Amino acid sequence: MKKIIAILLVAALALGLAACGGNGGKSSGTKVSVFWYDESDVYLSSVRTALNKELDGLEGVSYDNQYAANDQSKQLDQIKTAVAGGAKLLVVNQVTSGAADTAEDILKAAGNIPVIFFNRAIGTDGSDLPVLQNHATSCFIGTDAPEAGHMQGKMIGDYVVANYADIDVNGDGVISYAMMKGDEANIEAIFRTQYGVEDANAVLAAAGKPALKYFDAANPSCYQVDQGGAWSAAAAKEYMDTNFVTYNETNGNLIELVICNNDGMAEGVIASLQEKGYNKAGAHLVPVFGVDATDNAKALIAEGAMTGTVKQDAEGMAAAIAQTVKAIAGGKAPVDALASLSDARFSIASDCSSKLFVAYAPYTG
Repeated sequence: MKKIIAILLVAALALGLAACGGNGGKSSGTKVSVFWYDESDVYLSSVRTALNKELDGLEGVSYDNQYAANDQSKQLDQIKTAVAGGAKLLVVNQVTSGAADTAEDILKAAGNIPVIFFNRAIGTDGSDLPVLQNHATSCFIGTDAPEAGHMQGKMIGDYVVANYADIDVNGDGVISYAMMKGDEANIEAIFRTQYGVEDANAVLAAAGKPALKYFDAANPSCYQVDQGGAWSAAAAKEYMDTNFVTYNETNGNLIELVICNNDGMAEGVIASLQEKGYNKAGAHLVPVFGVDATDNAKALIAEGAMTGTVKQDAEGMAAAIAQTVKAIAGGKAPVDALASLSDARFSIASDCSSKLFVAYAPYTG
């Protein structure tokens, strides 16, 4: 009987140890839930792949990924469910970019559980500062939203000045452009749309060249936006296909330059251009610029179909999040977790110590 009891005790102990395992057998002492605004975003897919790898390497951490299908109500319900299910740390890619009140709702649902917001801004015009400053359990990891627009605009201006005659297909001395905006309300999209043109025009003015001219004088917005807010290649291709009906070489008003808020939309534009015989080997190149430096964009640049992009560092974003998760799991407050990161790719925002930026970089191959 004693022998049987001993065997049962050993078996129970083994089962207990197994129950503590998770994420490859590691202790799941810190249960992390990661919330993504959508599963199909090309750039964030790269972040997710890198982040999964980073989190897999953290001892004492288990995690799960949840997708909101671009539905803020769904994401908030997911967060509430995760909290009820014992999550100890929330990593949130907020659906409604720039909405400080939504960030407040998320923090209310989280209670005392730390929240790392990432990638999509949680406020505009400084409205994120009170959110972060009034909630010691929160921090933000992302990019300095205007920086990508400034960098893209300078890249475009420099390229146009250097290649003006080749770009000016109809020889009227003015470069006509199209702008593909990813989302009407997203703060990154707003700044990229604004500065991608403004900064290009500043370079052109300094070189004595006229400003870029939006191709459709009847559109006062001077952009075409993905109405679904998905920054999609499909939306950009559909716009370009429609544009070509009226704006083409035959009519002497071909769109001579295309600026896109991201590389996904740039891919859609290039697909449309190539169907019309452009942006292929030996054919006329309509310069197309994006943001993200995705693998597909790099390949298009290498083959000469795309002109340039701005690298949004997916691996850097993932590393910043994972290192912050590790520090918080180790007992640090979010603001102290950010301060403890030592990496040349990262910088603390000048206006808020709870906000960390991952640097952009130009990419032309």
